[in-house]
Amino acid sequence: MAIREANSSDKSHILKFCKNTFSWGDYIKDVWNYWFSEGNLLVIERNTPIGICHAFFSKNQVWLEGIRIHPDFRRKGLASQLIKKAESLAIQKQISISHMLIDAQNKPSILMAQNLHYEIYQTWNFYSLLPEKKSCDEISFESRIKENEFSHYVKSWRWLPLDQKALFSLDSKNCIINSTKKGKKTQAILKDSEHFKKTLIVTLFAGSKNNNVNLLSYLQNFGFEKKYQRLQILTKEMLPEFKNLEYKISFHLMKKLLS
Repeated sequence: MAIREANSSDKSHILKFCKNTFSWGDYIKDVWNYWFSEGNLLVIERNTPIGICHAFFSKNQVWLEGIRIHPDFRRKGLASQLIKKAESLAIQKQISISHMLIDAQNKPSILMAQNLHYEIYQTWNFYSLLPEKKSCDEISFESRIKENEFSHYVKSWRWLPLDQKALFSLDSKNCIINSTKKGKKTQAILKDSEHFKKTLIVTLFAGSKNNNVNLLSYLQNFGFEKKYQRLQILTKEMLPEFKNLEYKISFHLMKKLLS
């Protein structure tokens, strides 16, 4: 088995076994060109490509995504080999932390990650919310998120460090919103998806029920006015029942300190 950087001819081979990964299909076909242009798209092959993994590097972190193995070659340690290769690239760049996201119900993948010395760092919940014309109380566009108060935010399904540089950029672009009604405030970070059109990705830091509902109402109306087709909400908390809000799945954010 050999691991190498992907080339343009690999795409057709990879997409043949990246069709029914989930009950609804797979997203690799939608992100392949984007990941390929970024680089660090790893392929493991045996005559033809039989597995992939993409590594995205940010400040002191490597984000591992899109780990796929051909069904005929699963449970042979190939995913672990791809992960180790990506980790070695990170170490060469003097990056000390690796993260990946795994379905909380995917016990085999969680066990594989734990065998590679990853730990469950956080658990996140994924909700979808349909845009709709709504009324809501005032929302403020100002940064009140303190550095280190929250560890990560979601950008195109990558959990990126929420450090001072990121906060400054998000605040300057009016990406941070707050609901400050009665009780603990609710905050959210809004980012357009880089891979899917008319899709808004929301990192939500829940507060009181009143503030949660108010912010969800704002998001619905914001999505309606901006003509988004999908609102994707990622949060560590369970959200209250709300019209057109659908719980989808929970994920474990896995973390490993690299030597």
